[in-house]
Amino acid sequence: MLVLGIESATAQVGVAVGGHEGVLASAHSARDRRHAENLTPQIAFVCEQARIEISEISVVAVDVGPGLFTGLRVGIASAMAVAHALGVPMIGVSSLDLGAFAVRHTPRTIAACFDARRGEVFAAQYRSVPGGVQRITEPAVWQPTDFSAELLANGDDVLMVGDGGLRYHDVFDPIVHLDFAGPSTAHPSARALVELAHPRALREDFVSPSEIEPMYLRKPDAEINWQTRDSR
Repeated sequence: MLVLGIESATAQVGVAVGGHEGVLASAHSARDRRHAENLTPQIAFVCEQARIEISEISVVAVDVGPGLFTGLRVGIASAMAVAHALGVPMIGVSSLDLGAFAVRHTPRTIAACFDARRGEVFAAQYRSVPGGVQRITEPAVWQPTDFSAELLANGDDVLMVGDGGLRYHDVFDPIVHLDFAGPSTAHPSARALVELAHPRALREDFVSPSEIEPMYLRKPDAEINWQTRDSR
């Protein structure tokens, strides 16, 4: 069973394909705000590198967020279009789950923290479990100072992943029991998406394309700007 993974929740766009042999091919690019231009060529590229035809895909997995509105919209729309064309089911995975999965072997609490723009972050906390990670707090939008205070109050040893931690490094750095995983975990990975989705696909834990729901957590910037203008 081959899984096509499409990830576009942050400034990075990623595509990967894999199955029981693991990830066969992947491609990632980080040219901000060019998700629509990058996705289709990347899908073709990873299929070529994996030496498969797109018609061999059995499941399409997609990052459902939270993330930046435009990126999520483009990625989910592209994934749904591929799934509809192939007549295959889909699997949705949270961007925060993907971030935490990258450091799943740590004994520390994992804080997945992605830049949400407008001085905010998307974040959730995880613990390592056999085979992956378990979410211990729900995804939410935070002010960096508030999320820092939450981590400090918990008192756990923390490993932070995501570009939110890198952007607001000065806010989180004073927490003595917190370390940063580094730039390699700044964005969700399409490889991790395939790795997480494949076991679910074997269990037939998937949905139809029409059932995929993006996790925005807040309204898009344009709508907020219009509401602010109207209130004035």
